[in-house]
Amino acid sequence: MTVSKLPANTTDVRRAPSRQQSGNIPIIDISNIEIEDGQPVDNILSEKQQRLLVSILYASFWLKPFFATANVGLFYASGVPALVPDVMLSLGVEVPADWSQKKNRSYFVGEIGKLPELAIEIVSNREGKELDSKLSDYASAGVIYYVVFDPLNCLKGPVLRVYELQGTRYRQRPDFYMGRIELGLTLWQGTFEGKEDTWLRWCDKSGNLLLTGDERADEQQQRADEQQQRADEQQQRADRLAEILKSRGINPDEIL
Repeated sequence: MTVSKLPANTTDVRRAPSRQQSGNIPIIDISNIEIEDGQPVDNILSEKQQRLLVSILYASFWLKPFFATANVGLFYASGVPALVPDVMLSLGVEVPADWSQKKNRSYFVGEIGKLPELAIEIVSNREGKELDSKLSDYASAGVIYYVVFDPLNCLKGPVLRVYELQGTRYRQRPDFYMGRIELGLTLWQGTFEGKEDTWLRWCDKSGNLLLTGDERADEQQQRADEQQQRADEQQQRADRLAEILKSRGINPDEIL
């Protein structure tokens, strides 16, 4: 939602080198800006989807440093209400240690020195204007990729739309791979936190899913189990061979 206040779930960022560094970015006077208003997220589905997307990036993302968060205000110009994307990704940005400073508790473009590369909006009703004013607002801000995920089909169209900034306007992409940040999106039918549904997931250029922390741990455990099974089978073969040699009066320990 485009608002002048921010939800309570804010995260800190600091200036860091970036491939999208912008010049002559104005510094916003934040002394009278309210950045936290205690408002909750829209609904359980949106909250879970936001958490899934953000947690996967921190579990498996390779373009570090980066900053990914949900429901944090994006302040990009003086006198303009903040944008509050459901999910936001910015490359070349790190989280600072000092969260006490007001300038670090929201995404102030003038303080950070760059715009985020990606904003995602998750549609939960017809009032969000994701394809109208928000489309224009994110383009005006200069966010390279704007994604609209409509899991409940409130907008009566494609469930997933990915827009790329061309000049000053967005052009809808024919696919869901975002080459400038080397990330793709895909719809995944599966279970997350006990809920079977169609979820929005990150993927690479080949369509391979980026794994959650739990999936990565399960995959590592499976590899360890398979390795142990191979070792056990090898030991069993060695034991059988030793028994055969002993039955023939040969000491297996004397065989090189």
